[in-house]
Amino acid sequence: MQTITESYLALGIDNPSDISDNQLVLLDINLDKKDLWFELAMGKSISDARAELFVLLKGISAKTNQDKIIKNYKALQAFRKSDVKVEVEKENRKEVKPALGDVTLYCDGGCSPNPGASGSGVAVYREGKVSELWYGLFESSGTNNTAELNALYESLLIAKQESKLGNKVEIKCDSMYSINCIKTWAKGWESKGWTKKGGKIKNLEIIQKAYHLYNTISSKISLMHIKAHAGLEGNELADRMTHYTRKTREPKFVKYEKYLDINEILKMG
Repeated sequence: MQTITESYLALGIDNPSDISDNQLVLLDINLDKKDLWFELAMGKSISDARAELFVLLKGISAKTNQDKIIKNYKALQAFRKSDVKVEVEKENRKEVKPALGDVTLYCDGGCSPNPGASGSGVAVYREGKVSELWYGLFESSGTNNTAELNALYESLLIAKQESKLGNKVEIKCDSMYSINCIKTWAKGWESKGWTKKGGKIKNLEIIQKAYHLYNTISSKISLMHIKAHAGLEGNELADRMTHYTRKTREPKFVKYEKYLDINEILKMG
């Protein structure tokens, strides 16, 4: 706000008689009281925008020119407000790093038929509440095992980042096969040059990736087996992401960007 003083008025007019009708309006003075405007204006408070316009109109005698200045100034003010709003929205959309605490990852993979269309899913919980969902890695000729291994590998990648932030991370996987591959069997297979009795190791590439990644963070995270479809919300949500993958045929592993309506997501598949 600007308080009207003689020194301020001098910025907008040279003589009291020079004041224009537009300037009177800006000072909130009725035109029929123009003869008394100086006394009425003293001590008043007007907005900063009106105060600026009052000064900008100094020396502009033609009303049409004054009107253009006022119009352009209002347009500029409107632009500034919209620009600030955009910047505020951008600031609000900035990703906020999660607070330190407990993070639980539920991973799952699915295939229908087996072999057939497959996909993987992960549900991320922070302090016991679902925070985000991930899905993808669609394969038209996948298997349950490849889908489960892919889901576990992606969980390990997320766990690595979360542990770097100082979070305590736990991965819950319903595939005993996947867990055994990286926690039990891989060490022996590696010692034998990635071979085993009875023939070729299936899904070797993804097993090796998951095994090596797990070894780099095993001391910082925990990996445990859970029973599938036993009423655990996180397990069910990860499962629904596998259904969503087969529906969307998403080849990458991406974040589920839709609103997290848990009840609606659980109805998938």
